[in-house]
Amino acid sequence: MASRGTTETSKLKQNLEEQLDRLMQQLQDLEECREELDADEYEDTKRETLEQLSEINDSLKKIMSGDMTLVDELSGMQLAIQAAISQAFKTPEVIRMFAKKQPRQLRTRLAEMDRDLMVGKLGRDLYTQQKVEILTALRKLGEKLTPDDETFLSANAGAALSQFERVSTDLG
Repeated sequence: MASRGTTETSKLKQNLEEQLDRLMQQLQDLEECREELDADEYEDTKRETLEQLSEINDSLKKIMSGDMTLVDELSGMQLAIQAAISQAFKTPEVIRMFAKKQPRQLRTRLAEMDRDLMVGKLGRDLYTQQKVEILTALRKLGEKLTPDDETFLSANAGAALSQFERVSTDLG
């Protein structure tokens, strides 16, 4: 833990360089194989590759401007890993959205679950478990919960989630 930041920064730089090299090679290969691909396949692959390059560029801008620090990103991943280890979250999709800090997607998932519960596509127990996971993740991401959500969370949070709350507070 003493190297927190130095080793991780070096690894991040190496990963970004490798990712950039891979995407640039992919663009070069795409141009070389252009004749072998149909127009749609070529355009789709090129668009996806350029989107990935744009995402790397956006991440680099955030890092360089100070909007995103490596330690903050690592802490987020560490919280997600802790959630998985403590078995607080049983839904991989929720862990993934939490680790990637995607509150909008978490709220969308919650709305889909509400709909699925109403039409009988989702059982009450599974609904309760996943709703508690999503609400806990949203709270940890600093999102404001409605009073109804807070009440639901208080009534349904189990021991594993309480343990996760304590551990994640200690990490913060």
